[in-house]
Amino acid sequence: VQTLNLNRSDKCINIMPLFHIHGIVGLLLSSLFSGGTIFTSPGFNALKFFSWLKTFSPTWYSAVPTMHQAILSRASRNSEIIAETKLRFIRSSSAPLPSTTMKEIESTFHCPVIESYGMTEAAHQMTSNHLPPGKRKAAKAGFAAGPEIAIMGNKKNILEKGKIGEIVIRGKSVTKGYLNNPKANNDSFIEGWFRTGDQGFFDEDDLLQLTGRIKEIINKGGEKIAPLEIDDTIMQHESVFQAITFPIIHTKLGEEVAAAIVLKTKHQLTEQELKEFLRNKLAPFKIPQTIIFLDEIPKGKTGKLQRLGLAKTLGLE
Repeated sequence: VQTLNLNRSDKCINIMPLFHIHGIVGLLLSSLFSGGTIFTSPGFNALKFFSWLKTFSPTWYSAVPTMHQAILSRASRNSEIIAETKLRFIRSSSAPLPSTTMKEIESTFHCPVIESYGMTEAAHQMTSNHLPPGKRKAAKAGFAAGPEIAIMGNKKNILEKGKIGEIVIRGKSVTKGYLNNPKANNDSFIEGWFRTGDQGFFDEDDLLQLTGRIKEIINKGGEKIAPLEIDDTIMQHESVFQAITFPIIHTKLGEEVAAAIVLKTKHQLTEQELKEFLRNKLAPFKIPQTIIFLDEIPKGKTGKLQRLGLAKTLGLE
């Protein structure tokens, strides 16, 4: 509520499922606590979203990146509704938002996009970018906005700015443990800190930069590769609608980089053309050696792209 300056005049459309912390705390409870109004939809539907926008005239909404992308894909045919919409801001959480998607949202809806980072074990929000005129950056998870947050090294030491390590948290909003699961509790807590399982660093302005889930880091012949960097770089291509990078088994290197791509409607792109584009932006060992073009990338129940197990799902293992 404080981060977004929510008040009684705000109206929110909830398109997130209420079994997920993003929907129930980030939208429903925050709206009720602030005294504002919330319309809880039957579930996300890109075909109905703009009619909801017209009917309920919200001042904000929040979603995962794939939902934002689906909304953008239908924006051009709903320009009149967008022109009449008076959104104060749009929020994104639950998965990193590609910088190109953020820019497209802002240019389409003419309001700021506020990206945040949270998890169920922290009662949702942990960091957030600021509303204007405060500082915010594309592809950054934001400033500490909830529990105490730090970056921990392999030797259990707290790292300084710019150093990559595991993101750890502690505070009143952080869970005290998992019920009847001593192994999970032993693995998840270290010297009073809760281990998020995410990797990242704080930049020179104290904004958190996520580099990926630790278990999703690709190990290519000893080179540790953060898939989020490659995702964001692929998304910079004008023909790419969605992208996700993932590991596939390599007999000599252990793992190799692969990517699944969904192209924008009526756009064409070959594997070789995309690799040429990436050669100017990424180190050679980070360029995906296998690129698969799909009509749709598999998603979880909350709408997030599924990186783990994708190689097996696509028959690459």
